[in-house]
Amino acid sequence: MSSKIARGSLIMMIGYFIFRIGGYLYRFATAFLLGPVGFGILNLALPTQGILIQIAAAGMPPAIAKHVSEYSAKGEDEMVKQVIHTSIKIVVVMGLFISVAIFLLADPLAYNVFHKPEAALPLKLVALITPFSILVGVFRGAFQGVFQMGNIVITKAFEQIFMISSAIVLILLGFYVAGAVIGTSIGFIFSLLAGYYLYRKGLGKRLKNVKLTFTTKEELALAKALLIFAFPVLITGLAEILLFDAIGNYVVGAYMASQYIGYYGAATPVARLPLIISMAVATAVLPATAEAMGLNNRNVLHSYVNQSYRYVAMVVFPMSVGTMVLAAPILKLLYINPAYMNGATALQILAIGMLFFTIYTVSSSIAQGLGKPYLPMTILTLGVIFDVAVSIYLVPIYGINGAAISLAITAFLIMVSIVWKTLQVADVKLQYKDLGKIVLATAIMGGILLLIPKSILLISIPLNYLVFLLVMILAVVVYLVALILVGGLKHNDIKAMRQLGSKTGPLKSMFDKLVSLLEKYAH
Repeated sequence: MSSKIARGSLIMMIGYFIFRIGGYLYRFATAFLLGPVGFGILNLALPTQGILIQIAAAGMPPAIAKHVSEYSAKGEDEMVKQVIHTSIKIVVVMGLFISVAIFLLADPLAYNVFHKPEAALPLKLVALITPFSILVGVFRGAFQGVFQMGNIVITKAFEQIFMISSAIVLILLGFYVAGAVIGTSIGFIFSLLAGYYLYRKGLGKRLKNVKLTFTTKEELALAKALLIFAFPVLITGLAEILLFDAIGNYVVGAYMASQYIGYYGAATPVARLPLIISMAVATAVLPATAEAMGLNNRNVLHSYVNQSYRYVAMVVFPMSVGTMVLAAPILKLLYINPAYMNGATALQILAIGMLFFTIYTVSSSIAQGLGKPYLPMTILTLGVIFDVAVSIYLVPIYGINGAAISLAITAFLIMVSIVWKTLQVADVKLQYKDLGKIVLATAIMGGILLLIPKSILLISIPLNYLVFLLVMILAVVVYLVALILVGGLKHNDIKAMRQLGSKTGPLKSMFDKLVSLLEKYAH
């Protein structure tokens, strides 16, 4: 079982990176092709799409995975098939309802809320996406339940490849923002086809001759159980979409011109890059924390909690500070169009907010591992309400920077709340001295980066990419040297690096030499 989980986790990590990288490529490509105004309109449609998919799916994929896994382990194939069939009925009904609702609400939202008539068509097209995306979620949940993680990665790869390529082609053909939205629909259609094919060849083939004997009353009871399990997943997912993508874009859209939504929409995905690191740590820390609690081993729990915060801090702190210092050059490098550098100040503020949110993410997983799944959901929901109120107040005064300030304040408050409560529940004290050394090393790195003239990073393409790469190498070297000088590098860090190096393939030899060099200075 442990090898199966380890293998599945690795495959899911690959899938997660594919999904993230594909998402960034889609954003960068559409931003370049559409320009700030068109990209701004797209950034009203994309959060709406995410919200509708989340509501229509009703948090079902994790619920499907849980129940399919349990019944499959017991050999109860009828229950496995019934869970899948009942889930499809739930999401189809929800999907059709949500699709009709957004289609009817598109004009009122575009004309009366956002005051942008050109947003009406993209919002209506979002209605086309919902049915395909939620059905893909059912197949992915079923695959996860029987540990067919490779199938999930395949469906995500189909989604990303066809979404990006279709969006680029349609925009170039003159479909403008509508082409970008239709591209996401095409991506989900091909992902659904791939999921259906893989299901028929695998799990569906196994269940083909299984007869369903559930009465309507029994099926309703199963549907209720699925929805109860899915509810906190739904609320948490909605809250995350609202904080990450929706609130800032919506409030900026209601008060400002379309190009400002484009500037803000260009800054937010860059600021979220550190979340990839925190999600990787969060994936590992949840089962580890649950195991330590189950064994009632306080020493192991104390070690897991502190290591989780430490590893996130070691990587995310310098990433966030680097993003703050080099915000304008980063936007120029990624989006090419210099107009997007108007979002540089917002990106600097958002980088601080996302630093707080990465710590929240790890704390949330620890809380779930401690058996407190409703704690992060409650804190996140309150954070959404707070962010809406503060954004409405600050955006008319400070523009897109007001939306960024609101998110940063919200992220800080939810971070403090969940860290305080999680440490209280776990009865663990953080090693503040060690974290302080990481902060000091990060500050030294940030100070060196401030001395570099930004003009050399804004030179013409492609030289700016080469200069930026050299600056990044310098930043890494300065950070590692500073970490060693302040006594922030520990033997446990070297051990973790060696474990990471064992998975670097052809780069393992070079990575091992670097780790051996650092080991001489570890404490």
